[in-house]
Amino acid sequence: MSQTRNVAVVIGSLREDSISRKLALALSGIAPPSLSLSIVEIGSLPLYNQDNDTDPPQAARDFKAQIQNADAVLFITPEYNRSVPGSLKNAIDTASRPYGQSAWNGKPGAVVSLSQGAMGGFGANHHLRQSLVFLNVPVMQQPEAYIGNAGNIVGDAGDFTNDSSREFMQKFLQSFAQWIERNLPA
Repeated sequence: MSQTRNVAVVIGSLREDSISRKLALALSGIAPPSLSLSIVEIGSLPLYNQDNDTDPPQAARDFKAQIQNADAVLFITPEYNRSVPGSLKNAIDTASRPYGQSAWNGKPGAVVSLSQGAMGGFGANHHLRQSLVFLNVPVMQQPEAYIGNAGNIVGDAGDFTNDSSREFMQKFLQSFAQWIERNLPA
């Protein structure tokens, strides 16, 4: 039996009651035993500034350490203007710097994007993937997770409101667990 892998869950929305956060909580409840999902908060990160590379603020050091200590990373993000929220891009930049010392390097990843509309955050998903390619994060290709009409799949308590969404996300997490095992750095 494989060991439990620690997965850093990075949520793109800063809103306390966001659908992204509710989905992250729901996923934690259905994750296979081989995955331990932990939300890594990004709301207290200062804006990335290269002037701070030699002596980063404590929040940036703590965040980067959490990513470095994870076996893999799961991004759950809404779409803002056909891209990711600025807070998520800032978190990615913060943990990737200084150049050559990226915490993301080689970590298996997956992306779940969501929106209230029908397109399921397609633009955010693909913009995020562009950055992850540069950062050498092997991102799971299939199954893709574009969650449209996202307000209808999770309840306030962080539970799934319908069986088909729960079943899809269980298959997604099972595939992610397999992806992690195949793509862990040697």
